[in-house]
Amino acid sequence: MADDANKSAFMEIQGRMIEATGKLKQVQIQLRNKEGEKKRAYLTLEELKQLSDDTNTYKSIGRTFVLEPKPVLKEELEQKLKDSEAAIASLQTSKEYLEKQMAEVESNLRELLQQDPGLARQIMAMSV
Repeated sequence: MADDANKSAFMEIQGRMIEATGKLKQVQIQLRNKEGEKKRAYLTLEELKQLSDDTNTYKSIGRTFVLEPKPVLKEELEQKLKDSEAAIASLQTSKEYLEKQMAEVESNLRELLQQDPGLARQIMAMSV
């Protein structure tokens, strides 16, 4: 009876581990994308600063380039930079939370396996 309870507890912990791992990977990918957006916006802004205000500038929309006044383009890039920084801060918080959740699940799993060494042997036998 206790063996069945331990198996179901293991299955539940395993499910939580898989779910947390997936969410963590997703947050890491989003974080990497936002950091790339931020870097592109920053580098573009740095290049725009070197140009005079009457220079023709173009904004990329898909495969098309549209003529855009430099101040408008500069403002859009500054806003994109601020938005990216805010999103990165939010994603970083989510990442830290998910890492704590993963550590807690791992701790629960270790505790369960220490309580029931027979379960650990059964799991190892299934994976071989």
